[in-house]
Amino acid sequence: MIRFLFQQSIPKRIAASFAIVILVGSLLLNLPISQLETSQATYFDHLFTTVSMVCVTGLFTQPVAATYNTFGQIICMFLMQIGGLGLMSMIAFFFFDSGKKLSLTDRLALQDSLNRDDTKNFKDYLRTIFKYSFIIEGIAAILFMIRFIPMLGVGKGIFTSIFFAISAFCNAGFDNLGDNSLINYATDPLLMFGISALIILGGIGFAVWFDVKNSILLHQFSNSKKKRKTFYQRLQYHTKVVLLLTVILLVGGTLLTLMTEWNNPNTIGQLPIFEKVLVSFFQTVTMRTAGFASIDYTKANPSTLLLYCIQMFIGGSPGGTAGGVKTTTVLVVLLFIRSEIYEKKSINFRHHTISYEMARKSLMIFIIFTVLILSSLFLLSITDPQAPLLYTLFETISAICTVGVTANLTPTLSIFGKIIIMILMFIGRIGPLTVLLSFSNRKKQDSLIKYAKAPLLIG
Repeated sequence: MIRFLFQQSIPKRIAASFAIVILVGSLLLNLPISQLETSQATYFDHLFTTVSMVCVTGLFTQPVAATYNTFGQIICMFLMQIGGLGLMSMIAFFFFDSGKKLSLTDRLALQDSLNRDDTKNFKDYLRTIFKYSFIIEGIAAILFMIRFIPMLGVGKGIFTSIFFAISAFCNAGFDNLGDNSLINYATDPLLMFGISALIILGGIGFAVWFDVKNSILLHQFSNSKKKRKTFYQRLQYHTKVVLLLTVILLVGGTLLTLMTEWNNPNTIGQLPIFEKVLVSFFQTVTMRTAGFASIDYTKANPSTLLLYCIQMFIGGSPGGTAGGVKTTTVLVVLLFIRSEIYEKKSINFRHHTISYEMARKSLMIFIIFTVLILSSLFLLSITDPQAPLLYTLFETISAICTVGVTANLTPTLSIFGKIIIMILMFIGRIGPLTVLLSFSNRKKQDSLIKYAKAPLLIG
C-alpha cells in the first residue's frame, strides 16, 4: 500500500492516503468487536462516520456513544488523529524515524499536504509537530480529567478526557457523551475554555506555532537590550497576519452572536451576562471548523445561522487541522477586489505586496468553494426537498468546510443526500484544488496554446 501510495502524483497521493484510511477505518468500525450490542448502525453509517472522522468534520448518522464500545472508540481516536495530522505525515514520520530518506517528489507531496513553502528540515519539522501535538493533547486531557473523573469515574473519566482532547485539537468535533454534543455543558468554563484553546491551537496552523516558539526563544536569549527586537517584531509576516485575523474573527464573531441571540430564550436569552459571552465565544470558536455545539441550532435565529455560515466558510488558517477557505485566502481575495476597485497596480497589506499569482490562486479556491456549495445545495434540495433551505445551506457549508455542526439534519437525509455530504467532507479535507489536480491529466503543452483574443463584452 505504501509503495503504491508513493508511486502516484502528488495530488493523487494526498487523495489516496485519505481514501485508504477511510476504507480501512470503516471496515474496522463495522466489526462486531467495535460495536455495542445495542448498536443499530449499518455499514453505511460506519462509512459515513469514518469519512467524517478522517476528514475531521464531526457530522454523524449514529452517535458515537450509542454505537461503539471502548475498542471502537479507540479506533475512532486513531481515525481522528490520522485525519488531523494526515497519513502522509505519519508515513513520512516513520520513514524518517527508521533512518530512511524520502525522495524530492515525496518531500514535495508532504510540502503540499502541510502547506509548507519549502522542503527543508522536514525531519525536525515533523518530529516537532508530533511532539507538540501529543504534549498539547496530553495537557488538555489532564485538565479535562478534573471535570470527567468526578462525573464518570476514574476509568471512563480518563478515557473520555483523552477522547475529547484528540477530537478538539484535531478539530474533529466528535464526543462520546451522547447525541447532543456539549449543549449540557454550555456554561461550564473549564470545558468551554479548554476545548476552545485546543480548537484555536489546532486551527492557527503548525507554522504559526513554530514561529511563536522561535520568537520567544530568540527574545529571551537576545543579549543586546538596546537593539533587541520585541516579541511581535520577531514574528514572521504570515504569523502576524494569522494572529490578527484570528483575533478579529473571534472578537467580531462573539459580539455579533451576542447581538443576534441576546434576547432569544431558547439559546442564551435567559443566561447571565458572563454565560452569554461564554456561549457566544465558544460558538464563534467552534464555527472555525471544530464541530462542537453548545446550543441547539434549530432554535437559533436565522440571522445567527447566516452569520455562522459565513464563519464556517472562512474557516481556520493554513497548515493546521482546520478547514474552510482559510482566513488568509479570504483576506487576499478581499485585497485583490479592493485593488481592482481603486485601480491599484499592486496588492498591498501591512507594508507588503501580495503577488498576483497568490491572488489568482486564492480567487480560484474561493470560486471553487462557492460553486461546490451552490451546486451541492441545488442537489440536496432535489434529494431532500423536505429539509428547510437554510438548514440545508448550513449543512452543506458545514460539510465542505469540515466544521461538523448541524441543525439536526444529518440523520434525516436520504441516502443520496448523505453521499453528497460525504463527498463534500472528503473534498473539503484534502482541498478542492487537490481533488481537481488528482483527476487532471491535461498535458503541459495544452496550456501553451494561444488563440485570437475573444471579442467578448463583460460587466
